[in-house]
Amino acid sequence: MLNYLWGFMIIIGGIYGAFTGNVQAVADGAIECAKDAITLCITMLGVMSLWTGLMEIAEKSGLIMTCTKKIRPVMHWMFPDVPCEHESMKHMTTNVIANILGLGWAATPAGLRAMESLAELNSGSKKASDTMCAFLVINVSSLQLIPVNIIAYRSMYGSSNPTSIVAPAILATTISTLVAVIFCRIMYLSGRKLSGGKGDSV
Repeated sequence: MLNYLWGFMIIIGGIYGAFTGNVQAVADGAIECAKDAITLCITMLGVMSLWTGLMEIAEKSGLIMTCTKKIRPVMHWMFPDVPCEHESMKHMTTNVIANILGLGWAATPAGLRAMESLAELNSGSKKASDTMCAFLVINVSSLQLIPVNIIAYRSMYGSSNPTSIVAPAILATTISTLVAVIFCRIMYLSGRKLSGGKGDSV
């Protein structure tokens, strides 16, 4: 769908530029944007590599396991169907910690591994379980204390104060996370399935 949307916007922009005599401006803009896209990819690749590496070090040093034990009661409260010692709990905890620290890209590998582990608890079903849906909801809401990626974007594009986004980001993501948690708990207590229909809860 996004491919069609972007394709439509590009075509409309080209047609509008041709009819208004701004074809050169459209061509210059396309070239400039292509250059910016490459620069952005290289910049964010460095940021992603740095924080992904740090998360790997944290996992191998035992820091992630320590954090997992500390927040295990909270994680078990949010995902009661997942055994505390199951591999998916570690991956979900890693994902949550990375998101809280604003390391969205570092959180992605852990989130994918968590989903793979949760699929093992789903009895081979191709339909997402309630726990998988709840984890996705919490993951998307993602409380962030330090929005590293956004700060990097703002710095790259010349913001005079890249870190001014921190307070609004904390407020917005705190609210979104609270709403996500409340929603999941309401569905759990009401006995409804996040994946649709009636039945056992998350």
